[in-house]
Amino acid sequence: MNKFEFDDFEFRHGMWFAVLVIILFGLFTQNNLIINNSITNLICFFLIATIGVSHGSLDNYKGKKLLKFYKLKSPIIFYLSYIFIAIFIIFIWKFLPSFTLSIFLLIAAYHFGKEDGFRSLSKVNQLQLKKIYYFSRGSIIIISPIIFHSNETIEIFKIISSDLFVNYLLFLNKYYFFEVMLGLVLLSCYLISGKEYTAFIFEIPSILALNYFFTPFFAFTIYFCFLHSIRHIISLSHELNKTNIKKGLNIFFNKALPLSLITAIFFILSLFFLLDLNQLNEAIFKVIFIGLASLTFPHILLEYLIEKNEK
Repeated sequence: MNKFEFDDFEFRHGMWFAVLVIILFGLFTQNNLIINNSITNLICFFLIATIGVSHGSLDNYKGKKLLKFYKLKSPIIFYLSYIFIAIFIIFIWKFLPSFTLSIFLLIAAYHFGKEDGFRSLSKVNQLQLKKIYYFSRGSIIIISPIIFHSNETIEIFKIISSDLFVNYLLFLNKYYFFEVMLGLVLLSCYLISGKEYTAFIFEIPSILALNYFFTPFFAFTIYFCFLHSIRHIISLSHELNKTNIKKGLNIFFNKALPLSLITAIFFILSLFFLLDLNQLNEAIFKVIFIGLASLTFPHILLEYLIEKNEK
């Protein structure tokens, strides 16, 4: 699969994602199905715990690559460091939930934007413009549910954070801060990447529609699993075999399966543990978002260190 074909895949992927959103809209609106309930949230939980987190399941192989840069041989160093950072994030979240959540949302916004849309900036040479685009594009994922479903989003933040964070959110929402921010990030994406890019034909309208018509957790699940994760998996598979994407996918799944299973089991065990102390929906939100945060920080740090050493 050469660069042209990969770009073609990105276009088709964006198109099929838009089709998926339309199908979901027709399915749930025509049949009056309820999507804000425990069963739906449980399905979303399993989708994120399997498809969603699997796109980071090559971190162990990337860790070995990083160790070579620093002339370290023992993989135990990488595993212990990775696990330590993940546990540290959970620990910090326990005592500083507002601070940790704020940092996580900022980092997640940049991460989403970079992973989903880095190929759209092939004609942009200025690094600062690229960074603005990445953050702007990813911020759409964070801001949209606050605007379209503020009550449900605030309820989730209450569960995983503190009153301080919620009060700050309500204060900003009172003065239409998020509506203004959404307008600004959409404008910056448009000006930097150009209106012809796939994102403005399929992806960004689909993300906005998802968050307008569906509950925040459902919308996030569909985006995270079927746009963000699938695209990252294809990108990794392309790196593993640049001439045959099918072989690349086979290599990816064989390498990613062990860590994917471990992560999924960890998420499920955490859910059962928290069920003794919380209602099902509360336990799901805590496991998913705090769990994703604990994995996101070491994952992004690993990506940064590899990128830095490859320059």
